[in-house]
Parts: sequence; C-alpha cells; structure tokens
Amino acid sequence: MSDVVTGKGTKKSTHLSKSLFMTGNQCPKALWLSRYRPELKKIALGQQRVLSSGTSVGILAQQLFPGGMEIPFDGTTLEQQVELTRKAMADGARVLYEAAFQFEGVFMKGDILVKAGSHWHLYEVKSSTGMKDVYLDDIALQYHVLKGAKVSVTRAHLVHIDNTYVRKGKIDPESLFAVVDLTAEVKEAQPRIADTLAALRRVLLGKEPKVDIGSHCGDPYECFFKPHCWAHIPENSVFTLAGQGRPDPFKLYRQGILKLEDVPRDSLKTKQQLQWDGHVHRRNHLDRPKIQTFLDSLQHPLAFLDFETTGMALPVPLFEKSRPYQQIPFQFSLHVLKRRQGKLHHHEFLAGKTKTPQREFLDALLEALPEKGSILTWNAGFEVGRLRELAQRFPRKKAALEAVIARIVDLMGSFLRKEIYHWQFEGSYSIKKVLPALVPELSYEGMEIGDGGTAAEEWVRMLGLAGPAEVEQIRRNLLEYCELDSLAMVRILDRVRELAAGGGWA
Repeated sequence: MSDVVTGKGTKKSTHLSKSLFMTGNQCPKALWLSRYRPELKKIALGQQRVLSSGTSVGILAQQLFPGGMEIPFDGTTLEQQVELTRKAMADGARVLYEAAFQFEGVFMKGDILVKAGSHWHLYEVKSSTGMKDVYLDDIALQYHVLKGAKVSVTRAHLVHIDNTYVRKGKIDPESLFAVVDLTAEVKEAQPRIADTLAALRRVLLGKEPKVDIGSHCGDPYECFFKPHCWAHIPENSVFTLAGQGRPDPFKLYRQGILKLEDVPRDSLKTKQQLQWDGHVHRRNHLDRPKIQTFLDSLQHPLAFLDFETTGMALPVPLFEKSRPYQQIPFQFSLHVLKRRQGKLHHHEFLAGKTKTPQREFLDALLEALPEKGSILTWNAGFEVGRLRELAQRFPRKKAALEAVIARIVDLMGSFLRKEIYHWQFEGSYSIKKVLPALVPELSYEGMEIGDGGTAAEEWVRMLGLAGPAEVEQIRRNLLEYCELDSLAMVRILDRVRELAAGGGWA
C-alpha cells in the first residue's frame, strides 16, 4: 500500500525518493514537511552552492566511463525515466548516466551504472574530498532499490574528488577522482535500510511528528526546514553564545533556558560575559592600554589589504598547477595611507580571463604595496596562508613575499581578544558585525555582492561569459565589494584611534 485517503479526505502517500529517504533518515519531521508542507522549505545560499557544485562534478565524473547513455530528467515523468532506463538496458546499453529505477514506491536515479559481464556496477559521485558516513546510507538505498528491481548489481562504489590532484594540462578524470569500493558495507547495511524505509512509510501515513530541535537540525546537513522549526528561538538566544568552551546550548534549551539573558552570568567565561553584558545592559568594553600598545606598533605608510579567493567555487581545478578547492587569489583591494593625516590612495586588481591568475595577482600586489610600513588585514592568518602558497608556487618571489608577510598586522586581533567590544557585535568579531557598530555610515547592505562566497562564484561565472555588458557589470560589482572590505578597515582603525584617545565609551 503506498497511498491512502484519510477520513478528512487528505491524500497521504508513502512514495519516497532517494533525497526524501535521506531527509527522513536525518529527521522524520523534515520528511513529513517535505511531503505535506513543502512551501516551508528555505534553501540558503550556501546550500545552493553545494548543490550546484555537485551537479557539475557529477557530469565530469561521467568521463570515467565515457560513451554512456543519459536518462533525461527534464520533460519526463518518473515513470517515463524508469521505462527509458529499462529499454536502454534491454537494448544492450553498457554505461548509463542518471539511470532511474523504482521498487515498492521508492524512486532513485543512479549517477553511473556500468555493465561488467552480465552484472552491473554502481558508482555514486560526490563533490566532497573523502568518505562520509552519510554516503553509505545513500548508496545502500540505491543498492536496495536496484536489487528489488531485479538488477544484478554486484559492486557499489563511491566516487569522490582526490584533493591531492594537481592539474597539469587538461583535466585527467582518472587522477581527479578517487573510487572507493563499499560493496561489503552496503550489503551489511541492507537490513537497516529496510527497517528505515518501513519507519519512514509510517511517518508519511501519520500526523506531523513531534520532533524538537536538536543537533540533527544541522547534522549531517543543514535542514531546509530549520527556519520553520526554529521560529520560536529568539534572535539573541543560548544558541548565539560565541566562543570556545561555551555551555552546551541544547542542554540549556532542554532545561528551559532559551533567551540569552536567562543564562546565569556566572556560568559563562569572561569573553562570553562581555556578550551577555552587551545584550542585557548594552554595555561596551574597551581596554585602552592594550589598544594603545597596538596602535603604537603600527608604522606608516599603512596599507589596508583584502583578498578574494576561489575556495569552494572550484571543486574542479580551473588553472594549471592548482588543486581542487584551492584558495586561489583572484582579486585584491589596497588602501594606502602614507601619513596619519595624509591622502588615502587606492589600488585594486581583478583577474580577467587568464591562464595564470595567481602570477598576475602576485605581480600586481607586489607592485602596489609600499616598500615599508605595516600591512593591515582582517584575519591575517588567511592572507598569510595564501601568500605562503604563492611563495611555494613562485619560488623566485619567496624572499619578497616573506618580507611582506613580516609586515602584516591583524586588525581583527583586538576584536578577537575582546579588547574592543561593542554590544552590537553580538559576540562576533566578523567585519560584517564590527563595521555597522563602529562605522554605521558604511554598509554592505544593498550591494550586489555581499560576501566572499558570492564573490568567488561570480568571478568564476564571469570567466565563462561572452557578453561584454554582463562581464562588465560583474566586474564592477566585484570591485565595489572588495574595495569596501579594505576601506572598512581604514574607517575602523580611525574609530579605534578615537576610542583610544577617549572619544567615547567610558
């Protein structure tokens, strides 16, 4: 039985897809909401990025077994996809992409199926760089459906990106991907898969499960229904307490402590007490002696530097001698102040279509940086890490880069150590929190690009565009965003000087 009609006339269905199975395996309430309240689903920008990268990686992985037939998804029903798959197999297909199968109301599409003699081998492709426990249930469900559909599948594999791969010339799929045989584990998981399916069918035939929030809301994936299920959580709650060693927020929640102000202050560490005091009493904190020591250490000319890098935007290396997910710098903004009351000079770089963005970035940066003085960044560890990678990539520039690294100063440090704390920081030291609190006239609001992840995606997208108008628009957006990041540091330092001199905050 897969469909029933309740006494109120509401049609209930126990039909499942692979994605619904995985959702229900994480949280039965999320499964029920997916079926009966899908309008409550909210896909965050970061989640959409992961989905998009997974699609592109899956297509590339098909080159491991070229010449296969793809079962179309768009413009076809699930039943038509199953029938197209059946016909392709009957007609002697040896490799299938996105093959569709159905068994006892469970629908799945396998990334790659390869014929080996009279049997089939299953390959599930993931854009991650290693095995995760959650992948086993994913593959085991597919194995269950294939067996039920009378497909003689004898091997089951995970295909993931090998992060040690370095591109040399054209992409080599055999080297880019690692293939892990999980057949034994998949077979062992079959009884558990059957039990889980039975439990999920019962969920779909019942009322909305009463499942409270918990760690499962973000493990192994951030739930699409979290905004709905967490709607009763106030903006400032036990879950917004920042810092290592904080009290377990779920333990406090289960004790009935929900609001941040209800957390016993004496149970918190010193830095968390600053957050508590800021929220409850709007109290700020300023350690003037330490701030003045920091300010006295700065040497003019001052350079305020911000990078943008590719990171998660490139699971497949786009450039020579680069690795999957490598943080390749493609843009910088640099503001230079030669003396305290001097004129502010701005330099910027944004790579266009090029085979060597790192070299061009490095040459432009070394030319723009002053030969002496402090170089301020926000989260210096990130910039230093990228510069050291560039030194490895271009050893002839190593001495020059080491000299640059020696002059880098972390403007974020005073905020990280809570030597400066404003109640509007809400426990954070992110520049996105610090800037509006200290320099409210500057804002990221309304910008086309407002975070580094979007900047990386837009740059990669720009490289593939042919239309000059759209390319120019993305270019302007990227330059505007990165310029604000470095200008924000200039204005934040100005405000820190005012505070250190007694200009506000008792």
